[in-house]
Amino acid sequence: MIYVSPSVLACDFAKLGKEVSEIEKGGADMAHLDVMDGMFVTNMSFGFPVIESLRKVSDIVFDVHLMIAAPERYVERFAAAGADIITFHYEAASDSAALLKKIRSLGKRAAISVKPGTPIDVVYPLLPLCDMVLVMTVEPGYGGQALIPECLDKVKALRAEIERQGLSVDIQVDGGINEKNAKDAIAAGANVLVAGSAVFRAEDKAAAIRALKEA
Repeated sequence: MIYVSPSVLACDFAKLGKEVSEIEKGGADMAHLDVMDGMFVTNMSFGFPVIESLRKVSDIVFDVHLMIAAPERYVERFAAAGADIITFHYEAASDSAALLKKIRSLGKRAAISVKPGTPIDVVYPLLPLCDMVLVMTVEPGYGGQALIPECLDKVKALRAEIERQGLSVDIQVDGGINEKNAKDAIAAGANVLVAGSAVFRAEDKAAAIRALKEA
């Protein structure tokens, strides 16, 4: 099954609650919440207060992507703020295995992400601890970038390794995903699509979500 997780980074923040409500009604499976600290990536976005506020007005799955340095400092607070899935970067964590276990101990789904330049095989030993792996298809930090096609080779290799280990782990792709290239990502083995502009800039958000699922 294909899941769509629109990235709120591309929404109108003056109408954040309304925009999230629209994608929920439009068939989105999750809301992708990009947390950026200006250190691990050069951009900054939002943190606990925004997620806590959104949680009060939405029941959609909160897919929280931590693009922050030393994520182990904050997973408990993001869990308490309303995250359902917590994704951190392999490149930012001091002990990825321990952090994945910690997230699961909090009753949340645990996920790890890799940047385009990081070899995908670094996550192979961690797969039994993962509910999802996020393969970045652009350099993290800014929306509106074009997908790097070579990153889909990493998705293929990851899907093959998951199957080799006999595991059930979702593969998420994030960066430049739209109706035109979603089929390539799905063919490579991805089953969770993060899309920002392709959904929030569309005249009909429900139709955009449906097009991604049917790609």
